[in-house]
Amino acid sequence: MASRRITQETFDNVVRENMIDFEMEPEEALKEAIQQFESQGVDLVNVVKTVQNFTFDDSNPKHHVLQVLDHLQKALDMLALDEMEEHLTNFTEQCSLNFAHRHLAAEKSAYATVLSSCRTMMSDGQRLLKGVQALAALLDGQPDLLDLEGQHLLLDILKQHQELAVLNAATFRAIHHSCLKHEQNRQDLVQCGVLPLLTGAIVSHGTSADVVREAAGVLRVMTYDDDIRVPFGHAHDHAKMIVMENNGLQVIIEAAKAFTENPTVLSELCCTLSRLAVRNEFCQDIVDLGGLNFMVALLADCIEHRELVRQVLGAFRAIAGNDEVKDAIVNAGGTDLIMLAMNRHMGSPQVCEQGCAALSMLALRKPENCQVIMEAGGAFLTLQAMKSHPAEVNVQKQACMLLRNLVARKPDFSQSILEMGAEVLIRQAKATHQDCEDLAKAALRDLGCSLELRELWTGQKGDISR
Repeated sequence: MASRRITQETFDNVVRENMIDFEMEPEEALKEAIQQFESQGVDLVNVVKTVQNFTFDDSNPKHHVLQVLDHLQKALDMLALDEMEEHLTNFTEQCSLNFAHRHLAAEKSAYATVLSSCRTMMSDGQRLLKGVQALAALLDGQPDLLDLEGQHLLLDILKQHQELAVLNAATFRAIHHSCLKHEQNRQDLVQCGVLPLLTGAIVSHGTSADVVREAAGVLRVMTYDDDIRVPFGHAHDHAKMIVMENNGLQVIIEAAKAFTENPTVLSELCCTLSRLAVRNEFCQDIVDLGGLNFMVALLADCIEHRELVRQVLGAFRAIAGNDEVKDAIVNAGGTDLIMLAMNRHMGSPQVCEQGCAALSMLALRKPENCQVIMEAGGAFLTLQAMKSHPAEVNVQKQACMLLRNLVARKPDFSQSILEMGAEVLIRQAKATHQDCEDLAKAALRDLGCSLELRELWTGQKGDISR
């Protein structure tokens, strides 16, 4: 995998050299430079791969994103608000092209310029929207840019402009980008009080799809543990704070009722709900608040919407961590709906993965649920999923786990599952995917198949055989 990096200036100089010294056409010079660096193992993800507009006597040409940034800085210096709006819009468009444009802008102090622009427009919500959109675009993939001043600015915007739904949504998007893979930003913003602002906005703007979707996304990202730079994060603590201090479960479930015709928003809410089901009592609370019945009805009504189906199945998987909720899902007809969804979307590895995982959770420690799953054809459907997605390790893992759970406390099912061809598929998964080996062995063991267990070390002294 390429790991070497170069600066934008180095890349541009090579393109320029190709055009001047070798008299190449612009596109040919660009293509040649890209091939040259990639052949040397250089990762060009942070490089803008376009030809600058320059004349041969221009010693310092600039990419368009930097030209726009210069215009914005000049308008800011003159406090020309109308011009700032225009340049902020153009800057947002440039940053939205790809990461390389955002990276180049950040290297040229774009963050300070955009943040100052937002401060200048703070009293005018309509103008401020352009600044926040630019800030959100710039932060995408670059959460390290956000500093203490930026954190306070984003929270001040939410506090001072609570009535502006579109501005709230844009601010939430900026917060989302700043918290992905950045534990410190998450902790700082939570400590400064972002959680009640998020749940409050969902309640206040309960009919705004943009606000509800973006706010739910931020609540969810606060429960992530995705920053490899820290030994451990506060994901679990944040989830508890959202539920116990900010009534997060009820807020999300009530919000979902306003968007029964909007699968995109419902997907976000179901996904967020599953991230909050981190404790046994929270899973039960979701049932008690009507969340289970709502999701069962939702799955039945929106079975054609693949992404929504995937998120509902993920939510079932999460709340089924509670043994009493397992029974509630089965009694509500959830088992049949899960299998109907898998059958309808058998071509989707994501749906198959979540479906197998949800059924696996329902079967865990529940022999009576295993009976229901088997009678409904769950084992056959699981094997069909394995056949349909042999290269998808997550599908294979969840399928192996489900087959193991079905027979762990109901060994009588082993023969019928083996007669469906389970052993061949499990051994194939074991041989194909190293990550699946342990689960495959467990499934084969509990199905009663022959299994060679190699003793790697006995604790005895002796020569190491190679």
